[in-house]
Amino acid sequence: MRPLTPVTPKARVALGLSFFVVFVALWSLATFGGYVEKTFLADPLTMLKSGWLLLTTMGFAGDIGMTVWRVLGGFLLATALALPLGVAMGAYKPVEAFFEPFVSFARYLPASAFIPLLILWVGIGEAQKLAVIFIGSFFQLTLMIAVTVGNTRRDLVEAAYTLGVSDTSLIRRVLIPGAAPEIAETLRMVLGWAWTYVIVAELIGASSGIGHMITDSQALLATDQIIFGIIVIGLIGLVSDFAFKAANRALFPWAQLGR
Repeated sequence: MRPLTPVTPKARVALGLSFFVVFVALWSLATFGGYVEKTFLADPLTMLKSGWLLLTTMGFAGDIGMTVWRVLGGFLLATALALPLGVAMGAYKPVEAFFEPFVSFARYLPASAFIPLLILWVGIGEAQKLAVIFIGSFFQLTLMIAVTVGNTRRDLVEAAYTLGVSDTSLIRRVLIPGAAPEIAETLRMVLGWAWTYVIVAELIGASSGIGHMITDSQALLATDQIIFGIIVIGLIGLVSDFAFKAANRALFPWAQLGR
């Protein structure tokens, strides 16, 4: 094992699975061994049984679908607005100078702090939850995309101008294609953050969703159900992360060289 030396795909999978095996083993030892009371931490078997009951008899599958819809809705809305603004900020310095101070200010504001205002403005329906995800994702995406586009190699820009390209064509044929792999990675990371925002939004004033189930379980001290809900969020996030990586490798194979 040497610094920055890549591992084979099989070794990566084996090492990744090994961590989960060790984690579950320690969890089992702590709960089955009696070191932690079940009131505070349910054992893995109890958690799985409760999860099965949630899915088969308590409509938890519908809660999962509702949460996924909220995440995708808020995230896609944020992406649709952040992409053009971020590209414009990265390409045109006056646009960056105009928007960047406010965007930098807004991205430090916690999305959860807006929940009381959003409830007053739009109620406790779906609009409020989508707005929380939008606020939490939009400003981060905008600034990260602007930085990525602004870091385009200057030799490529100069070569394009030497060949007589127009400003619009430079953006369309040089800046965006050059920044596309990093923009895709930015989208992948921010999608993970969106999951944290949706759970916070569902903890207040929601009648469905994974966060709603976790809140109800907390009132009943049902740690088995709480843990199952958390694990479901992690699994969905892991699947979406792998899907993003696979799509990035397929769309931008040249960006994988040297990794």
